[in-house]
Amino acid sequence: MSEETSDPFVSFDEIVLPNGQPRPGMEQIAEWMVSAPRSLLKVRQSEAETLFRRIGITFAVYGEGGDPERLIPFDIVPRILLASEWDFLARGLEQRVRALNMFLNDVYHDGEILAAGRVPSKLVLQNKAYLPEMRGVSVPGNIYTHIAGIDLVRTGPEEFYVLEDNTRTPSGVSYMLQNREVMMRLFPDLFNNHAVAPVERYPEDLFETLHSVAPAGCDGDPTVVVLSPGLYNSAYYEHTFLADKMGVELVEGQDLFVKNNFVFMRTTHGPQKVDVIYRRIDDAFLDPLTFHPDSILGVPGIMNVYRAGNVSLANAVGGGIADDKAIYMYVPDMIDFYLGEKPLLKNVDTFWCDKTDDCAYVLDHLDELVVKEVAGSGGYGMLVGPKADAKERAAYAERVKANPSEFIAQPTLSLSTCPTFVAEGYAPRHVDLRPFVLVGADKVRLVPGGLTRVAMRAGSLVVNSSQGGGTKDTWVLNPPFGTTGDGGADA
Repeated sequence: MSEETSDPFVSFDEIVLPNGQPRPGMEQIAEWMVSAPRSLLKVRQSEAETLFRRIGITFAVYGEGGDPERLIPFDIVPRILLASEWDFLARGLEQRVRALNMFLNDVYHDGEILAAGRVPSKLVLQNKAYLPEMRGVSVPGNIYTHIAGIDLVRTGPEEFYVLEDNTRTPSGVSYMLQNREVMMRLFPDLFNNHAVAPVERYPEDLFETLHSVAPAGCDGDPTVVVLSPGLYNSAYYEHTFLADKMGVELVEGQDLFVKNNFVFMRTTHGPQKVDVIYRRIDDAFLDPLTFHPDSILGVPGIMNVYRAGNVSLANAVGGGIADDKAIYMYVPDMIDFYLGEKPLLKNVDTFWCDKTDDCAYVLDHLDELVVKEVAGSGGYGMLVGPKADAKERAAYAERVKANPSEFIAQPTLSLSTCPTFVAEGYAPRHVDLRPFVLVGADKVRLVPGGLTRVAMRAGSLVVNSSQGGGTKDTWVLNPPFGTTGDGGADA
């Protein structure tokens, strides 16, 4: 079914067997791919782009000059997971995020995992993402990461790996929701032929999660707002989208102020007390009196209110230590230490260049490894060794030697592929998956699926939107609707 085989890695295709036949459970989507006229698919692809542009879904790429707004490429062939696969992933995701929250509460309080030697103290206490300002600060329900985006990759029928944990301000959920809406408009008959689990209740789940972590002294119905850095942030569309869907105010730092150790919002009817803030502003810019003194994005004094327990912030301040790429290596230890369980989801083998033996191995095997900056994100600052030339590897080696503790390395996995509609027809493209896990004081919530990102270039392993990657709609088939009675998927 694929028309392109330039990928140097032998990859697991999620829909098509090596002999060209569909995998079990994928027969209907495979039949649609074969029977749908290519001319019609090209029209639908063009219509999808028109819809996204009309809706205003764009992505700002900093540092490129000119108009930074661009459409994220969208592929009309859905990525499909069976209900049994999703059930396994959902259990593994809940387990992982529970352990990450327990780790954050621990390192900002008793530090038991550090005292036990299960995670190196140096790696936490000397990490730039660890904020001493949060030591001893109690947060509602001991929940630090309310919204987590866990990046998964697949290498085989039952082989899923966590690539990284996003516990600060994970983005992309608006694309997940709009991908579904566009696919339903363009291919209603295809939906009618599949039992696809709905994702539309995510804003409701998010709102309920935020409500559940309101401060203990909150009177009446908590007031929730979304705090955005503003129009020029790369994820501004998502901020406006989620605020609108939840029916709450979208605010910027200048719209909020602190008085009598509470946070208030300026409104046309006078000040209104704010109880829960879903913040999309980095820690460093949140409060100029505590962190970056030149910040005009945050709210002066908000950290005092936060420490007093008079406002809740989601995600909590200081949560970035949990998505540090070196801390990632120890998440299986966290699961064992806090939960007494074996990890359901695997980590990718990781080498930390701060360790002498690891660093020597990395430098000797740069042509085989993917090397990343510990504090990097968005696909920037990384080296994909097998696809780099000798000059690029040599230059990167000098960077590693200069600051070894700032780099980790992992084997180059053979990421799974999905058929993707390109100019020449169907072709395999590598994909990953970012499910969104919502952790409230009452329960953990997941909508079935997540954001599938796809490397649009043949053979590329980089799926990040900032690096030219696109997205697909993610379908979970034959869902267990009885779980919540309305098609949702609570973990």
